[in-house]
Parts: sequence; C-alpha cells; structure tokens
Amino acid sequence: MKDGKQWSLRTAETIVSQAGSDGLHPELAARWAYVPGMMLMAIARVGVKYANEDYYHFMKRHMDLFVQEDGSIRGYRIEEYNLDQINQGKNLFLLMERSGERRYEQAAHTLAAQLAGHPRTTDGGFWHKKVYPFQMWLDGLYMSSPFLAQYARTFGRGELFDEVAHQLLLVERRTRDPRTGLLYHGWDESKEQAWANPVTGCSQNFWSRACGWYAMALADSIEHFPVDHPKRGTLIGVFHRMCNALIRVQDAESGLWYQVLDQGSRAGNYLETSGSSMFIYAMAKGARLGYLEQPARLAAEKAFQGLVERFVETNDAGVHLHSICHGAGLSDDRNGTYDYYIREKVVTDAPIGVAPFLLACLEMENMNEHLPFGRR
Repeated sequence: MKDGKQWSLRTAETIVSQAGSDGLHPELAARWAYVPGMMLMAIARVGVKYANEDYYHFMKRHMDLFVQEDGSIRGYRIEEYNLDQINQGKNLFLLMERSGERRYEQAAHTLAAQLAGHPRTTDGGFWHKKVYPFQMWLDGLYMSSPFLAQYARTFGRGELFDEVAHQLLLVERRTRDPRTGLLYHGWDESKEQAWANPVTGCSQNFWSRACGWYAMALADSIEHFPVDHPKRGTLIGVFHRMCNALIRVQDAESGLWYQVLDQGSRAGNYLETSGSSMFIYAMAKGARLGYLEQPARLAAEKAFQGLVERFVETNDAGVHLHSICHGAGLSDDRNGTYDYYIREKVVTDAPIGVAPFLLACLEMENMNEHLPFGRR
C-alpha cells in the first residue's frame, strides 16, 4: 500500500466514508439483514484490532437503529423463522461486553429463542427458512451456528454446543460429494424441489459462496467450543477435509476460486471474489488457531495475493472490489444448474463481497502476526 496502511484499515475507511452527515451508511441502515450484519461485524473487528473506537461506535450506531430500549428488534419477526435474520445478532456480544446495556442481552435471547423453536428436518436440521420447508442450505450454517456457539459460551449453555455440532455435521453429511469432497449448495429432505436430485435431495453444483459460508461457519463456531467437547475434534477434522478439497480446485495461476468450483475450464465460468475471500478468511483463521495445517496457510497467502493483484483497485474514493456474484439461491426460478450460477449478475463493490474481503484482509493480518513468515 502506498500509504503503508493495512488493507483492512483502507477498506474499513472506504465503507465508513460512505456514511452521510448523520453518520449512517444508507445500505447498512436500511434493514436488519445478514449482509449489513456481516459488514458491521467486520468493521467493528477492525476497530478492536487497531484500537479505533470510531469503528465500534459506527457499528453501535447502526445496531441501535434496530435494537430498541426493551430489547426488541425493529423489523424482526420470530415467526418468520429465517436463519438469515440471526446473522446480525453476532454484533450483540461485543455490544454487551462494551456497553453493559441489558437490551443487547435481551435481543440475543430473542434470537436464541428463534433457534430453539426453529422448524427442522426429521433428523433435526434447521430449515433455511420457514418458506423453504425441509431444506438446508450451506448459507444458513454461517448465519446461525457461530451465533449459537458464542451464545452458548457467553451464557453457560453447554448443551447448545451439542446443537451447533449437530447442525454443522448433519449438513456436511447430507451435502458432501464423496468424489470431490465439495459440498452442494443445498439439500431438500423431501426431494420435492425442482432443483433437488431425486435420489439424494442435493442441488446440482458446488457454488463458491455457498461453500464459503460453510467454511466460515466452521472457523467461527469451533473458536467458541470447549477444548474437551466430544465433537470439537470431529468438526476440526471436517474443516481440514473440506479445505483440502478446496485446495484441489484452487486455480493454479491466480490462486482464486471459480464461481462453480470444480468447472474452472468450462465456458462462462469466472473467478469470483466473495467466495474466494471467504476461503481466504477461513483458511487463514484456521491456520492461525491451529485447526489447519501448512497447506491451508499457503493457499490463503496465494489466494490473497491473487485477489489483490487482479480484482482490487484503489483510487481517491478508496478500495474497490470487482467480480462479485450479486446473489444466488435455490427455488423454482433458481434451479441450481451451471448455466444458472454463471448468468447471475456480476458486480463491483457490493457489500456481499466487500464484507468477506474485509474479513479476509483482517484475518490475513492476524495470521501473519501470529505465524510470522518462516514459521511454517
């Protein structure tokens, strides 16, 4: 960097600079949702690491738009039973710790209550949403599992670690392809959906960001587990196995990952930066915490270098990230085919890509401080 600043600081500054005179970022203030929640969490983590209280207060200012004095959450409805709505709640733990205000604790209890009553598959897996019955998506594991693991640790609810482990291991068992080791985007227990394999119930392809959600879910959940929990080692083993599968499909030249992970040479496929950022984050964090071995660190380093060189641009307006898949899902009109994933809109600077990039930057900085070059 020309000014010597770390990528995380430059990127956080870019986001914060987009706020209006009221100190609010229009996209992050618009609604309680998983993408704003992830961005606010990333900015607050930068503030913690680099002792910048402005970034903590930036997060708090936006959270206070939604968390009311009685602990209720504006715009949130428990009966929606939507795992996406849990994600923003991850910010509540830092708010509890720093402010001591009871409303944040009450809001966390509300979100935990949703998960206690959340609709499930017959073997206990959380539906992704009430409107997607008997479906588990990889996305949902990131939205809910790290929150529930941190909640379990914060409030001494040890039985909830069993729940977190069950969710993470169940979806891996249902969606993992034994040939590649990669995970399909979704699983329909009922096998009723048009996108579902009539035998396995799985969707058809390995979408980069879906696998990224799951990799981050593992990295962020295991962090909270007691070292003597009987499933902790299994979760670390699953994490290790998944990262090995990802390294096998990592693009040799750029170090990045394709939108459809295992079909890099196929026409229309492209290197996608939100999923790549998620893999960098998960592998760097896993290496730093000792869950993953040297190949994961090397893969993260190569990918980060390729990401910055190929798809990150800086100018007077700050840091810009290109080649972001705007969004993808599974439904009647989102059929999970290869053609579907590659035709979704590709954008620049969308928060769905910038937030994982910011997390990746921060975790690379953490890893390289904790594991200096040469200690491999």
